[in-house]
Amino acid sequence: MNTPATRPRYRERLTPSLWMLITIALAGPMVALVFVPIGATLALVLGGVVSLLLVIASILLSPVIEVDGTVLRAGRAHIDARWLADAEQRTGEDARRARGPELPRDGWHLLRGGIDGVVVVSLTDPDDPVRAWTISSRTPDRLASAISAARRETERAPI
Repeated sequence: MNTPATRPRYRERLTPSLWMLITIALAGPMVALVFVPIGATLALVLGGVVSLLLVIASILLSPVIEVDGTVLRAGRAHIDARWLADAEQRTGEDARRARGPELPRDGWHLLRGGIDGVVVVSLTDPDDPVRAWTISSRTPDRLASAISAARRETERAPI
């Protein structure tokens, strides 16, 4: 059980939207149609199992964004907060531009369709070829605040 001292400052799973989950689940009836000639009961069971497994897999395999202590994790990537500059939260038209024409060529991106918010964080590590991270978030204000708090914590911590 997590105590308040060990609980992550911010955690979000970028799960597919409800409409995407429904679309994924529609693979089950297609599988069922293939097995109807063998048996209607078998087809229904297989269709239901396939739908359930695909929906569960799409949720469990969704990337996680987490700010834990002084580390930002986005999917499989992670970086210490001491290498992060200010985090910019963007929504609406600003987020669309951040995901499109303003997307940094030399950046690292974790973008998911159906999620409007985006957080853009510049990096300060001179040895890192990546200049910025662009991350989708349903709550970009909370993610940006958690990144800022992690940065403040690294400034207070002894090196």
